[in-house]
Parts: sequence; structure tokens; C-alpha cells
Amino acid sequence: MIKSVKIRLKPTKAQEIFMFKSTGVARFSYNWGLARWEEMYREGLKPSKAKIKKEFNNTIKKQEVYKWLYEVSGQITAQAFDDLNTAYDNFFKGRAKKPKFKSKKTSRKSFYVRYDAIKFKDRKVNIEKIGKVEYTTNYEIPDLPKYNNPRCHFDGKYWYLTLGYEHGENQAELNKDLSIGIDLGLKDLAIINHVDQPIKNINKSAQVRKLKKKLKRLQRQVSRKYEMNKQGTKFVKTKNIIKLEKQIKLIHRKLANIRNNHIHQTTNMIVKLNPYRVVMEDLNINGMMKNRHLSEKIQEQKFHEFMRQMKYKCEFNGIEFVQVDRFYPSSKKCSCCNSIKKDLKLKDRIYRCDKCGLVIDRDKNASINLGNYKLAV
Repeated sequence: MIKSVKIRLKPTKAQEIFMFKSTGVARFSYNWGLARWEEMYREGLKPSKAKIKKEFNNTIKKQEVYKWLYEVSGQITAQAFDDLNTAYDNFFKGRAKKPKFKSKKTSRKSFYVRYDAIKFKDRKVNIEKIGKVEYTTNYEIPDLPKYNNPRCHFDGKYWYLTLGYEHGENQAELNKDLSIGIDLGLKDLAIINHVDQPIKNINKSAQVRKLKKKLKRLQRQVSRKYEMNKQGTKFVKTKNIIKLEKQIKLIHRKLANIRNNHIHQTTNMIVKLNPYRVVMEDLNINGMMKNRHLSEKIQEQKFHEFMRQMKYKCEFNGIEFVQVDRFYPSSKKCSCCNSIKKDLKLKDRIYRCDKCGLVIDRDKNASINLGNYKLAV
């Protein structure tokens, strides 16, 4: 399987300028390709990656006004059209929404790195057109002739290089009697059948609540400054506004890192139990997000990211990953006598079985049912 690693880069000022140029070229190429793709559709033509790429190289890159495109690696523009083609494939197959133009302000700053030019030596990595960049990592990166989908990106504070390489499965010995059932929730992140204590909701911690309070205060300050400096229908961005918006971005970055780290620690703990399988529900997250009272809390819990990490870590460790049907009555089913309580409501947090008299936490009952899923089928 492909193992992905993330390396923090420490570029010089000159190297960082080239990196920002590369992100700009990648965004420009993608947006130009998207506009041309839509135009060809309207003209009744059949667009393709090859046609878009050929037209770009024969017209745009030969114009004097676009000579700055040659300052960066040519692989960046080529990969931008590959990404656009992939985006349309995902859209037509129903896996994603229709591709949109990338904004200079809000889109992720990233660019493709030519894989055969990457060389690691003396704690420096060679990147085409940028040169040897210092890096730091705790991973042991093998010296290979080819890496999978290497990319550089900027998260608002640091530069990172992500790449993948072929790696065999982890050969840990699994417990053939241990089946883990995981029930995700809002009060607690996860309830696990073989773990006594639920996994806490990191958004209720003092650190996250303090950061969110600070974030709201800064957002109100920015809003007031925009209104104070408004000229007619036009908003004027002052230096103080720019400074506050930078602080807001860094707080968003910190919150995202805290949540991702918590999910990584939780999924890693589950995998280290060495179960032979992990069972989870197939949640309809898009449908859950339509609840305006709970959408913010659901978004903060990052259920999709939890399932994604759980899935690839199970695959890496040779653990069977099972997603049961979203209509499976894991909460309504008694984990003792298998009877179904059809009148169970969402507000009922304690499950009381009318047949065998079992009294148990609702989410714990669901996790036990998920752990015994195949036995009950």
C-alpha cells in the first residue's frame, strides 16, 4: 500500500518567494483550464485534458505577457490539468461537486513537485527550480527513484512537503477474539465496546473553548473595523484589518491541528488494541449537516476524517474494516436479547429493554451491537 508522510520545510526567503510563485502558477493554470473546459462545453465540443494542455502550451505560454510561467517547473501546469481532469471525473461519477475556480484568498496554497527531481541528503531535499531546502521530520524516508504524488503546501504559518511511497503491511499479531465496535456521537467523540471510558469530545476542553472565545472576539473586531472604514458600498481593508485577519487564520489553523491530533491519537489507540476487525456505522454526514441546530457541532467533530483515518490505519495493519448499513438499528437493538425497541427516541440516553430488563447507556449499547454485527446477521 501507499504510505504518506508529511515533512516540514524550512525554506530561505528567496526559496519561499519561488514557492509562492509556484502556488500562483498552479492556481492560474487550473482556473484557465476550468474556464476553457466550460467554454468548450458551451461551444458543443468535447473537452479533454490533452486538448486543454495542448492549447495552453501553444497559445498562453508563448505570449510575452505570460513569460513568468517559465520561472517555475513546467510539471506544475501539467499537473494542474491532471487535477482538473480528476475533478471532472469525480463530478460525473457522483463522488464530488462540480469543480469551482480557486480563489487567491481562500484556496489552499499548494503545488505539485516533480517526483524524479526529489533527492534527500544531509537533512535537505532537492526541489526542482527551488533548490535544496532544509527540512525536519521524525520519519525515516527511504531513498527511492520515485515518490507518489509529492506536493508542497503552505498552511498559513509553515511550508510542508507531502509524498507517498510503497510500504508493506504492518505485521503485528492480531487478537482473533477481539471485534471493536465504534459508535460516534456529539457528547463524546466515540464510544468503544471494549473500552470502559468514552473518548472525550476535544471541543469541550478548556483549551478549545478558550480559543473559540478569542476567535469570536477577533471576528467582531474585524467586522466593526470593516463597517467603520466602509466607503459607500465598498469595504476598505486597512493594515489593522489585515493584521487581525492573520491572527484569525492562525487560530483556525491551531483549532484544526488540535482536532486532527485528537483523532489521530484516538484511532492510533484503537489500532494498538490489535483487533481482528473494526466495525462502524456508515453515517449520512451530508444529511446530518442539514440540521441547523447541530451542524456546527457535527462539523467540529470531523466524523468523516475519523472514518477516513480509521479505514486506512486498519488497512495498513491488516485489520478488517466493516461499515454497516446506515439503517442498521444499532441503538434500538438490545445487546443482550437482540430485541428491537421501536419507540426509542433521540432524547432517551439510557436504553431500557422491555423484555430482558437490561439498563445500559444508549451509545454503549450501540457500540456492543456493532462489535457483534456479523454474529447477529
